[in-house]
Amino acid sequence: MSDADPEEKTSTFLVTHAEGDSAVLKDVHDGQVHTLSSNPGVEETDAVEATVAPDPPMNLTWSVVEVDERRGLSTERSDEPPTVHERDIADEQDVGEITRTERAGDGEIHVLTVPPEDTEDAVTDVLDDEGTLSRAARLGVSRVEVRAEDGVVSVRYMP
Repeated sequence: MSDADPEEKTSTFLVTHAEGDSAVLKDVHDGQVHTLSSNPGVEETDAVEATVAPDPPMNLTWSVVEVDERRGLSTERSDEPPTVHERDIADEQDVGEITRTERAGDGEIHVLTVPPEDTEDAVTDVLDDEGTLSRAARLGVSRVEVRAEDGVVSVRYMP
């Protein structure tokens, strides 16, 4: 087989829109959006490790050349409070700051310190933010769990 087409692109993508006959992929590394001319069996909020290529002759839409991996992504609000470690991190930072730490195993934990009265709005923002799913796809995880108590929001990116 010859070398890959120079216009082909291999990356990790977030499926931002999916219908029966088309889909939209967003590259989680550079933000480029690729409208597919057909749906290769993906659903909205899937993470896809794939190779795409522009459709000739206009190169306005793309086709999936190969899918290496596909996984569904989910976000959820947990009833559990942030852990003692996460609360300790929050205690050491100012309101408006975020600390990112590696998680035991795969993933990351992000601890946000917010004004106590803004805690629920911050949780909603994290759960509704496409960037949360893009980050999960980039980290190679499938699940995002958000824990919160007054002034502390913990975003756990997990397998």
